[in-house]
Amino acid sequence: MLRIVGGKYKGRVLVGFDGEKIRPTSDMARESLFNILQGVIYGADFLDLFCGTGAMGIEALSRGAKSVTFNDADKNSLIILKKNLEKLKVEEAYEIKNNDAISLLKRADKKYDIIYIDPPYKTDLGVSALKEVVNSITDDGIVILESETPFNSTVEGLIEYDTRKYGRVRLTFFRKGE
Repeated sequence: MLRIVGGKYKGRVLVGFDGEKIRPTSDMARESLFNILQGVIYGADFLDLFCGTGAMGIEALSRGAKSVTFNDADKNSLIILKKNLEKLKVEEAYEIKNNDAISLLKRADKKYDIIYIDPPYKTDLGVSALKEVVNSITDDGIVILESETPFNSTVEGLIEYDTRKYGRVRLTFFRKGE
């Protein structure tokens, strides 16, 4: 069962995928992430780059983000996202984009305070997205990469400053820097 773990929509259950190979971020990992972000989430512009069900972005809105941009290349994900937004009667500012993540970042017309990158596992889309994210993040913004394996690379313009592990999930945190 997929639910919102904190804030305005706390405890509300979300629609998930039936029988698909989608692995939403666990409640524990999401709760821990937003505990880390509690000092910066309020009033933030948040990009949920591979949004899936929308749980991460809805959690951000629930905890006070000013706006969320939900993006996914998969139209089925966006159908589930829309069902979740309607089910919770989300009133906060959001926009939905149906783009390839890399294309979206290359032509972004907005800078975000927090960018969450949760690509399909066993792809290199996370690393590709990190290489493009520098121009889409505010100067003091945060980029979070969710993955199963440790991030063992460097990305020009980003500094890795923290990694947390929750079961099989790793959250790697970056900020702008040389």
